[in-house]
Amino acid sequence: KDTPGFIANRYGMWSMIFTVEVAERLGMTIEEVDAICGPFLGRPRSAAFRLNDIVGLDVMADIHQNLVDRCPHDQRAQSLALPKSMSILIEKGWIGQKAGQGYYRKEGNEFFSLDLDTHAYRMRREPEIARLTEIERMPIGERIRLGLEDRSLLGDFLRAYLPSALKYADELKEEISYSVEDFDRVMQWGFGWELGPFALADAVGHDTLGMSDGPYYRDGEMKSYSGDYVPCATEPAYRTVTDFPVISESPTLSVRDLGDGDLLVATKTKMGTVNPDLLRELNEFLDANRAPFILTSEARVFSFGFDLKFFQSAIELSDWNGVDEALALFQQTCRRLSMTSCVSAVYGFCLGGGLELAGACPIVVAQAETNIGFPESRVGLIPGGGGTVETRLRHQESAKQVADALGWVAQGAVASNADEAKRWGYLRAYDVTAYHPDRLIADAKIALRSATVPPVPDWTVIPGPLTGMLDQTLDKLQKGQDFSIHDRKIGDAIAHVFCKPKSLEDAYAREREEFVKLLRDGLTQARIKHMLETGKPLRN
Repeated sequence: KDTPGFIANRYGMWSMIFTVEVAERLGMTIEEVDAICGPFLGRPRSAAFRLNDIVGLDVMADIHQNLVDRCPHDQRAQSLALPKSMSILIEKGWIGQKAGQGYYRKEGNEFFSLDLDTHAYRMRREPEIARLTEIERMPIGERIRLGLEDRSLLGDFLRAYLPSALKYADELKEEISYSVEDFDRVMQWGFGWELGPFALADAVGHDTLGMSDGPYYRDGEMKSYSGDYVPCATEPAYRTVTDFPVISESPTLSVRDLGDGDLLVATKTKMGTVNPDLLRELNEFLDANRAPFILTSEARVFSFGFDLKFFQSAIELSDWNGVDEALALFQQTCRRLSMTSCVSAVYGFCLGGGLELAGACPIVVAQAETNIGFPESRVGLIPGGGGTVETRLRHQESAKQVADALGWVAQGAVASNADEAKRWGYLRAYDVTAYHPDRLIADAKIALRSATVPPVPDWTVIPGPLTGMLDQTLDKLQKGQDFSIHDRKIGDAIAHVFCKPKSLEDAYAREREEFVKLLRDGLTQARIKHMLETGKPLRN
């Protein structure tokens, strides 16, 4: 509605300033607040203080004063003074990114942060919020609910900030917007929030937040300001996975009706991880189905790759045959997908085993900012579901192309967007980049109409001194600081798959063999253990 600040400034800017006020009141560091107010809260990585610097503290102060002057009836706007740290920074001219410093400052390669107590800069320090790390990958409503119950720093901040922020949206909604859906969309589309305040209140739970006016959404309807439930806007081009009716379900997959005889097959595993159960159920679907389909996920991301816990269990049991059988099933599944009328629709992260599944489909439709790649070397392995073989097949026009591909995979390099993934060869030239994130399924459905099954490629002899060029690539990498002796061993394993096989079947067998060899290595096992325990790679 035509009101001061509309929605973005009236509520969004208030929320930004309120975050600073809470941080100062609780004596928190800006790193701690940004760790909580980024992806954990379903918001961009710029979080709170980094976002303030990007917007400009002078702009924030102007908007704050404008709201105070023009909304005398709004007690929350009137009572929220400009935070002390912000006033001091503005007085010094340190108004954010455009001034070279604000809450954060960069000097060379070093980052400095403003101390909210002393108002002096100090070295940036990594926040340690144990509970946040434990729950950050849970669904947004569940992780925030658990965070509110926490009795340490995480809970203190959430209890001081979130209920008040969501209640303020509820108080403002009728004055400044025509519907809760409009309000939510402004915060999602304008501020990059995963959920707007009303959808977030529903996800967390109204009793948990101390709010009485809910739920705001139910079964495709939203609560109007008269108290009745009315249909949400129907916009076919922007439908998401859960907007389509379920035809059948299994523990790891849901099959949905896209209309026009097409299906949508979505994985249901945590973070889209691949495991033997998923592969078996996907094969059962392929056995029973002949309709064209889109392969995607119901998780927050398309896939973080193969479930490392499966390999950890195999290590503990020394079940190397079981690993080989799982990899053979994985390779078989990818080969079946490559000969099926289907496309994959990927977003967020499409890594490792997830990329092997997605890339096997005749066409990949990737949201523009999807992180795509094979990071297996970071846990001491190589792509084992056909990914190493497929990489070689896609680059076998020349020895140089194969050597370049070896470099990317050996380093575990991940492209930060779909177009970069095309340049690196993780995606093919004809794969589709979906630049409008809300049109992913619609764009995938269009691509499905043109998806044709390509011929099975031949395993060809590559012209040129291939072995020598691959050795040179690995020698060059090994001279760098971040490429260890074990990384060289992983690179050699990839090179063996690229060079030694005489046929496609031989290549798949070699890929599995090299994978199991690495899995039996103590250094790889240490990398897997470290990743499962910390979520971070170990370069041993």
